Amino acid sequence: MKTTQPYTIDIDAAHEVLQKVVIKTPLQFHRKLSEKYGCNLYLKREDLQVVRSYKIRGAYNLIQSLTADQRANGIVCASAGNHAQGVAFACRELSIHGVIYMPAITPKQKINQVKMFGGSNIEIVLVGDTFDECQQQAVAHAKEHNKAFIPPFDHQKVIEGQGTVALEIFQEQPNVDVIFVPIGGGGLCAGVSHYTKTFSPKTKIVGVEPQGAPSMKSALEAGRPVILERIQNFVDGASVKKVGDITFEVCKDAIEEMILVPEGKVSSTILQLYNEDAIVAEPAGALTIASLDLYTEDLKGKNVVCIVSGGNNDIDRMQEIKERSLLHEGLKHYFIVRFAQRPGALKEFVNNILGPDDDIVRFEFIQKHNKETGPALIGIEVKSQDDFNSLIERMDNGEINYTLVNQHENLFEYLI
Repeated sequence: MKTTQPYTIDIDAAHEVLQKVVIKTPLQFHRKLSEKYGCNLYLKREDLQVVRSYKIRGAYNLIQSLTADQRANGIVCASAGNHAQGVAFACRELSIHGVIYMPAITPKQKINQVKMFGGSNIEIVLVGDTFDECQQQAVAHAKEHNKAFIPPFDHQKVIEGQGTVALEIFQEQPNVDVIFVPIGGGGLCAGVSHYTKTFSPKTKIVGVEPQGAPSMKSALEAGRPVILERIQNFVDGASVKKVGDITFEVCKDAIEEMILVPEGKVSSTILQLYNEDAIVAEPAGALTIASLDLYTEDLKGKNVVCIVSGGNNDIDRMQEIKERSLLHEGLKHYFIVRFAQRPGALKEFVNNILGPDDDIVRFEFIQKHNKETGPALIGIEVKSQDDFNSLIERMDNGEINYTLVNQHENLFEYLI
């Protein structure tokens, strides 16, 4: 398999290398989603991979290709998550010393996972408040100590390794009409696109990004990779400021549609997968399934694959995930209510304004002396959108002085 670029992408060779290391993850038929969309829908379960994500494929394929001298000098990478785990695993398997830079704010759970996979073959350096700061120091360390730097996506060997996901898909199901691929830096999409367009040119590639980090969509619109000034990091496995130069060149002519998924919808999908299928998906892993409602074409009668890219979801994040889901579904709303500073004002609000199924889930009140009104931050959870509409109607009819915080982004971020 060759491209027009001055390098060769050989996914079959990567497959031979990885067979003894990675799990051939299941391509599972999903009955409920198939019935919902009138298609044959399959999940490629990379959340069941050795390090619970596909990242081990590219990391191992690159590291094993290093020369004897490079191996002896050791390697360096920068990552706060799945790439670090893949590199750590490869270091132990290949008896290579690795220095793994992680941001100082990385949760302890992720640090422990990297230690578990790498053992005594790795050294973890916590530095910087952001990934960009962390990566800058990692690259500087690699140059200073003549160590090979292992990038998370923008490398031929990494793309080859990630492309084995597509090879396995077509081994199980040769006739695929659409593949939904999550995109961060583009390594997985580049590998899947390259193999798919060679093996099955008729298969459509749909790229999926979080709404708060549209790096590939922005690159496609600009005709080149661009640096986004600001991104949201909730979908951390797919939130980068700039896609790779190599990955962009492979992807630009292969992706037939880009879908941006709101982070709240990703959260709802994570909870759905957990509650209904006992699948623990990380935000990036749930992206493709969350995008199905947003796809512009009819899926009826087609063979469809969604890549579930990873399952490294920290249990400590579940409250945030539930919160984002409720906000997205329109079931949780925050208000600043300015109560008249007199006895009984709050009681009247509870008795006359709240509906029978409305629930106050947050209440913060500051009594201000010598003022006619006192502001309170109130979080209210409702059962349906109709209940919310009724709540607003009662507040308006009751001449309640309020501000809906959800509609004011800066205010919401500050208070919530």
